[in-house]
Amino acid sequence: MLTPLSLGSYRGRFAPSPSGPLHFGSIIAATASYLDAKHHQGIWLVRMEDIDTPRVVAGADTDILKTLEAFGLEWDESVVWQSKRHTFYQEVLDSLTQNQQVYACQCTRKQIKQRGGFYDGHCRDLKLCNQSHALRIKQCFPIHSFEDGIQGQVHCSDHLACEDYIVKRSDGLYAYQLVVVVDDYLQNITHVVRGADLLEPTARQISLFQQLNYPIPHYAHVPLAVQKPGFKLSKQNHAPAVDKNNPAPALLAALQFLGIEPDNHINVNNVKELLNFATKVYSRDKIAKTPEIVVKLSEAGYQFTVSAS
Repeated sequence: MLTPLSLGSYRGRFAPSPSGPLHFGSIIAATASYLDAKHHQGIWLVRMEDIDTPRVVAGADTDILKTLEAFGLEWDESVVWQSKRHTFYQEVLDSLTQNQQVYACQCTRKQIKQRGGFYDGHCRDLKLCNQSHALRIKQCFPIHSFEDGIQGQVHCSDHLACEDYIVKRSDGLYAYQLVVVVDDYLQNITHVVRGADLLEPTARQISLFQQLNYPIPHYAHVPLAVQKPGFKLSKQNHAPAVDKNNPAPALLAALQFLGIEPDNHINVNNVKELLNFATKVYSRDKIAKTPEIVVKLSEAGYQFTVSAS
């Protein structure tokens, strides 16, 4: 039986996927998560979400950790890698299977798109073999809305809330929605501060926490840094890596993105001094309540206006 660690009052985490180096958007999310934890005298963890092995880039995890260190974002406990935790995920899947809460599905993305774009429960009663197909969970706790610590009340479509979603892929890989919930439970994560690209998936994670009878973390989603509306800075979009040899400019820009403007007496070229100041004055109320903020990258640095895009 899965047993979480002894509970702390605040336990946050940053969970990057090692599919490439950290970019400005990643640093915003990491810094927000770190500051939220440290401002509340909490524990801050780092977890490598390398469960999607085809997307993993060799050496990216080491580079990410070195970048976090360069930015002064030091974690409090040992880093964990999802790729080394398959036993935990399978244990949960076995329990769900025994309780008839998952089922095999043979539907392709093309077929689902032809039927309207959302999965309609087509395979629920077919009793297909679990070994050769994806596994979907029977949605027992649909979440139609939830309160986010930054974005406020978030409403979800009925399709998203009620859909039976995949918890293990047909290629044998465990799905993100399953592993992130299991990991947050086992690490006793109490607060999740991350980018707004994961705003809607949060509804499914809350529902799975309920289905597994796990305590639900508090969620807060910071705006995404986007190159233009709907086009976020990301590894897939070839966003440039931050400079870990000269981290102060990117850290300063990340703090300004989060609504923190250092006083005149702060040395903006000193990472430790910047973080110490930011930890004291940090507040979620300073962060813009918008899903996106347009950022222009140039040789002069990061340029943006904190307003709805």
